[in-house]
Amino acid sequence: MATTRDRVRRHVRETPGVHFNQVERDLDIATGQAQYHLRRLVNDEELVVERIAGQAHYFDPTFDPWERRALAFLRRETAREIVLRLHADGSLRPETLTTELDLARSTVSWHVSNLSDAGIVTKSDDRPMTITLTRPDSTAELVEVVSPSLPDRLVDRFIRTVDSLFE
Repeated sequence: MATTRDRVRRHVRETPGVHFNQVERDLDIATGQAQYHLRRLVNDEELVVERIAGQAHYFDPTFDPWERRALAFLRRETAREIVLRLHADGSLRPETLTTELDLARSTVSWHVSNLSDAGIVTKSDDRPMTITLTRPDSTAELVEVVSPSLPDRLVDRFIRTVDSLFE
């Protein structure tokens, strides 16, 4: 029988970039258990934790810092849609993303700013501005590794709905 720590370690390795709350939900363990085992695994250098856009995400140490940031954003539905569109179409203007993804301008702006701060996309200095993936080949490989969880998708959809009310 696997120990709770073994289950936590395996889950993080199988779902790189998983955030703290998702570990609790997926493994059906108490908050204190998740905190304890994740802290021990990080202290023992078996896992790495990184705070990305307000959430603690956990990774196998084999992922480099850029990959960790990219994986964390790919777990979020809206950020993932933006990244996928950029991968499929190349450089795009924010207005194009707003229209094609049916998102509020503020939503696109917020996600693009976070993706840019994390080094996942680059915003041009040109006017009109265009957005480009910084590492398209590496991004494509990581897209295959991850998909957003149901709770993450629901939160993203709620935010989209609220944003659309204020547009």
